[in-house]
Amino acid sequence: MRVLIDACVLYPTVLREIVLGLAATGDFAPLWSPRILEEWARAAAKLGAGQEAVARGEIALVRAHWPEAEVAVDPATEARLWLPDPDDVHVLAAAIDGGADLLLTLNVRDFPRRALDAEAILLRHPDAFLLDALDRSREAVRSTIDRVHAEAERLSGETLPLRALLKRARLPRLGKALDP
Repeated sequence: MRVLIDACVLYPTVLREIVLGLAATGDFAPLWSPRILEEWARAAAKLGAGQEAVARGEIALVRAHWPEAEVAVDPATEARLWLPDPDDVHVLAAAIDGGADLLLTLNVRDFPRRALDAEAILLRHPDAFLLDALDRSREAVRSTIDRVHAEAERLSGETLPLRALLKRARLPRLGKALDP
């Protein structure tokens, strides 16, 4: 399965690490465009000095790990599309030009069902997507989340309850499924 990942999923860190950690297991092939990666870097810059540089370093690592994931968007694809938010047109165009089966975004309301149906692309929120993955491959999802959780605790220097961490990452249903 080929999955176009929106910038809002690539940034923040915990959500990105879980989604890309699952991609690293071979569960799906990630896709993004240079513009989506640039949106990630610009979002990180808003956190303060040095954060954009950190994001650009992370982006370089992601590009090196998945060189085939980057999609060149044809301006003609963008020109034929309409969405309520014109800034989202690029995301749908990247999904189309990348041959994505699914578009993964936190902003599901910004992508009308008929626009995606016309392109035979499914739309998923990361919480639903990861719950589906949990059904397919519980061990892969659990080991990925355990690794991300341990790293978050290491970086923070404190104990972070898993369910609260996943809730902050906008994955409340996944948190409940893993830590009832």
